[in-house]
Amino acid sequence: MARFKKDKKRELPALGTGSMADIVFMFLFFFMVISNMRETDVKVKFIVPGASEIQKLEKKSLVATIYMGMPKSENENTLPPGKVSVQLNDQTIKQENFVRDVRDFIAVEKESRSDEDRQKLTFSIKADQDIQMRYINLIKNELRTNNALKINYATTKRERKQAESKE
Repeated sequence: MARFKKDKKRELPALGTGSMADIVFMFLFFFMVISNMRETDVKVKFIVPGASEIQKLEKKSLVATIYMGMPKSENENTLPPGKVSVQLNDQTIKQENFVRDVRDFIAVEKESRSDEDRQKLTFSIKADQDIQMRYINLIKNELRTNNALKINYATTKRERKQAESKE
């Protein structure tokens, strides 16, 4: 019977990295598909009012949202101290910087869109049902001053019977 001799220690073959790029891109694509885009961290408490006649917005990607309500924490900026907090993007705005911050918000939202989408851009106001209308009018007037004329008021669906009985 013949014996097999080991002459040398055999080395492991080099690891093939040719398909590694394919695997990395496959994982990247997978996680891009299943993950959600970052949502705005709402720092304002609000309950939107009910309405009997509502319409859904066509393209939510063409909507810039303004939140109005009571601040969730004491550290948030408010219009009159402690009353109403207005949130644009991820920041609440101070009363003394109100006009400048709203103007900057509108400019940033318009600049981040294409020319065609700028015409369709809608500013949605999500305000608490107990907010006084004068605060909403401040925002609305500033939007109009800066030529942001498509304004939407966020509501929830309310049954017609309930609406008629309350009137």
